[in-house]
Amino acid sequence: MSAALSGAVDLSGLKARADAARQQPPQDGAQPAGPPAGGGGPHVIDVSEATFQAEVVERSLQNLVVVDLWADWCGPCKQLSPVLEKLAAEGNGAWVLAKIDVDANPRISQLFGVQSIPTVVAIAGGQPVDAFSGALPEPQIRQWLQQLRDALRDKLPGIRAAEQGGGEPVEEPEDPRFTEAEEAFERGDFAAAEAAYQRILDTEPGNELAKAALVQVRFAARATQTDPSAVAKAEADPGNLDAQLAAADFEVAQSQVEDGFARLIAAIRRTSGDDRNRVREHLVGLFDLFDPADERVIKARRDLASALF
Repeated sequence: MSAALSGAVDLSGLKARADAARQQPPQDGAQPAGPPAGGGGPHVIDVSEATFQAEVVERSLQNLVVVDLWADWCGPCKQLSPVLEKLAAEGNGAWVLAKIDVDANPRISQLFGVQSIPTVVAIAGGQPVDAFSGALPEPQIRQWLQQLRDALRDKLPGIRAAEQGGGEPVEEPEDPRFTEAEEAFERGDFAAAEAAYQRILDTEPGNELAKAALVQVRFAARATQTDPSAVAKAEADPGNLDAQLAAADFEVAQSQVEDGFARLIAAIRRTSGDDRNRVREHLVGLFDLFDPADERVIKARRDLASALF
């Protein structure tokens, strides 16, 4: 996924806050804070909410980024983190370890829906692709990392470049068609972004990046028009389908993905005929925003099948 659209639902919520933080003048003559160096060499970085977009999302467009969510008080974290740092050093740039203190950066742990730590999340192409919790044994972590590298080697140039000893990957020239669409998205001109992606698909109907981006753009355009009181209105009037659909959009846009899915599945259970089909189509459209292997989508699809049959 392109830099502008990577994680438009899951991850980009931090982008605006990061931009705002960078624009704030330093207080009392202090220098703006940057990410402190990690303890495991150049391939281990400490990440904050302000640096998350650049150090995790944008970096993952070229290379695999493994996020280690930890805290000082967490005993298993103290066992796991040194293992991850050691493996990152051995990887020599085939992947990057991004360490995030959940106490100092609670929004990031909320973003990932973290229920316990340590939690480790693999990010590729701007999206979470796999994760585990707990201090796993080193051989198991090695196997997990190798499987990720094998699966992503042809998609992320940084992996192959590091394995071949080529250092940093040479970036391919940007496609001006995507650049046009991304710039429109970044300035909030969703109509122009949609038109730009549609032009790509008109000439290349099989372009998966454009297809995925178009889904994200259309949702972003809809979600930005959603009334923040949509959830309250939906709770007050369960029979109002427009309110239920708007509330689900709002919840998904706020990373309350399970709540949005559950809301629409409950509406499907209460409806029939055309109303039921309308809600089902809206829910399936929300599924398209995520990786089909996302556990939240898998569970919601099971619940949808149960509600329908």
